[in-house]
Parts: sequence; C-alpha cells; structure tokens
Amino acid sequence: MTDATIRPAFSKWPDYNRRLRDVVATLTVEQLEIRPAPDRWPLWASIGHAACQRVFWLCDFAGEPGADTTRFTDATYNCPGDDDLEHVLSPADLVEALDSTFRIVEGCLDRWTLASLDDVLRRPEWDESWVHTRGAVLQRVFSHDVYHCAELNEALGMAGLPQVDLWD
Repeated sequence: MTDATIRPAFSKWPDYNRRLRDVVATLTVEQLEIRPAPDRWPLWASIGHAACQRVFWLCDFAGEPGADTTRFTDATYNCPGDDDLEHVLSPADLVEALDSTFRIVEGCLDRWTLASLDDVLRRPEWDESWVHTRGAVLQRVFSHDVYHCAELNEALGMAGLPQVDLWD
C-alpha cells in the first residue's frame, strides 16, 4: 500500500488546473489588470504567482525536476506578485505557465508514494524554519492553487465575468 502513488488522492487536481487555465485563456489583458481590492495584486500577478509557487515548492524546495521547462527558472527570487509587478503576463503567458508548471505537479503525483509523504525535506542553505515533510509541501501547493482560484473567482464575480467552476 505504501508504494502506491498519490495520484488517486489528488484525482481532481488536473481537472481544477484545466478549468482554471480555460477561464484564464478567455480573459483579456485588460481583465487581467483587475484587482480584487486596491491593495491586492492584479489578476495576472496572482495567477502567475500561483504557477510560480508550484516551481518554488516542488523544484526549488523539494528538488523535483522541471523548473527549466517553465518561465520560472528562478522561482526562489523572481515570482510575479511577490517579486515582480513590472513584467505583465498576457493570457497566453499565463496559460503556458499553468500548463508547464502543472506538468511538474503531474510528475509528483505519478512518482511520489504514500510512504514518501513522510520524508523530511530541508534546504541546508536555508534556516530551520524551512523544514517540511513532502506531504506538507504537496498540501501547501494544492491549497495554494485553490486559494488563488477562489481569489480569482471573487474578482471575476465582482466584474460580472465567468468564474472558474471547480465542481462542474
């Protein structure tokens, strides 16, 4: 049982990513400039940040391959929103970012096992607050995706635009 991959536990995550990317693909550059509140990032930055954080947690922190196949080759120091609000990402950029970073997620779902979720991960060059189990990292990435999808829906709903329906 502990050699089984974790994919069945996250069987809907690929659907959630597809539904998110499909809505993002329909948005205009102007719509991606919408901010849920004056002090919050524009939608393009929140979506780009969500994609970039997949690379940060799974590649930069957990050591998974694939960062070089994304636009976020320096996710530790250069993510939309957190570090960069100047380089605006277009709808096509964001679709590519969601697709390329989700391929990393897919690899983890296919390689990681129930037993491996207890592995303790740390980066020796980072302080001790950066010690997490593989399972905690995966939970963080999944919940982070859902959090930003809800944030996107909040802004899209206020603007009268179609929302990401995760439950369809």
